[in-house]
Amino acid sequence: MDSFLISPNGPLKGSVQISGAKNAVLPVMAAAMLADGVSKISNVPQLKDTKTMSDVLRVTGCRIKQNENDLSIDSSDINHLEAPYELVKTMRASFYVLGPLVAKFGKCRVSLPGGCAWGPRPVDLHLKGLEALGAKINVTHGYVEALCDGRLKGNTFSFPISSVGATANILMAATLAEGTSILQNSSIEPEITALANYLIEMGAEISGVGTRTLIVKGVEKLKPGNGQTIADRIEAGTFLAAAAITRGKVKVTAMVPEHQGALLEVFKNIGCEISIGENWVELDAENKELMPTHITTLPYPGFPTDMQAQLMAVLATVKGTSSVRDTIYNDRFKHVSELERLGAEISLKEDTAIINGGNELTGAQVMASDLRASAALVLAGLVAKGQTEISRIYHLDRGYENFEGKLSKLGAKLERVHKS
Repeated sequence: MDSFLISPNGPLKGSVQISGAKNAVLPVMAAAMLADGVSKISNVPQLKDTKTMSDVLRVTGCRIKQNENDLSIDSSDINHLEAPYELVKTMRASFYVLGPLVAKFGKCRVSLPGGCAWGPRPVDLHLKGLEALGAKINVTHGYVEALCDGRLKGNTFSFPISSVGATANILMAATLAEGTSILQNSSIEPEITALANYLIEMGAEISGVGTRTLIVKGVEKLKPGNGQTIADRIEAGTFLAAAAITRGKVKVTAMVPEHQGALLEVFKNIGCEISIGENWVELDAENKELMPTHITTLPYPGFPTDMQAQLMAVLATVKGTSSVRDTIYNDRFKHVSELERLGAEISLKEDTAIINGGNELTGAQVMASDLRASAALVLAGLVAKGQTEISRIYHLDRGYENFEGKLSKLGAKLERVHKS
């Protein structure tokens, strides 16, 4: 099992290019199942999660080819309408195959999902949305069995809460439904917009893209798609946080600044200098006396829950009292105890972490519990006195392409240690 050894090496400096977004490409990979033929996706990050999704698609009969960051998915011969537990348990996004399979083939069997070790994150909205489109759902022995007589039927469905995963699944299913579907209170995350645009390129008729109301006029057939994965806004945010925590100056390129509004406001509020270009953002924290702040996570365009752990690490180095409230997943705080092992002073009260910042962090052995917690521990290790060893970094490999290589290029001192 791999681990990271990290030692402080001063402020990070330089530029770093952002990879394609994991959270955008996974539903697009599932969407390829809606057509017959070869769909192509470029700027695909080479990650554990993209490999897992490829394995899930292969089980169904898809043929996958990947050449560096270009991916092709041949869905011509799908013949096994099941996504097994041994794959779905490792990655929650595997559940994205549910909507496309039942929409195209009228039946499927998909294991209930797994993924990061925090939750619960129920799939009831996925199931209720498919039921609204006419699917009959049965959950038994840990599997979701979906069945419909002929094509799904267009309908109006309002998501009780904004859910990225459920929006993606129901949107994909609605593209092949008979009639018109109106999806209200849909998520407006950039990843949903990217999925909708890819589906439109495949021949889907979708209006309201980028708004809370998606109107989908079902078509009988979609053609293979061809598109480019958007930049990973969470990876971009993580590198900006790395610049902030080390009091460095880093230019993050090949990104979409418009996707970072709430996060950039937080960095400005704590005293970082932000410069913005067409496809880049530079954060300058050199010789800056950063200030505490209070953060509340919200659905996009609010502050992303996927950045709260990284910002908590940054705020642990800022003198004064800060707080991070997570209204999306109110128990997503497994990283707190590990940050405390490095010397951070953090207390939890329900859905809020209160950070008494400014204490010197010191190296220790810590353990990653999930993807973003891994990143937070790496950031803390960049400034912790002595050496920090982070185990279970396989979580990190799920969502960051060549993370240690990119950090090393900026001046970080870290190495991956392979352990049997």
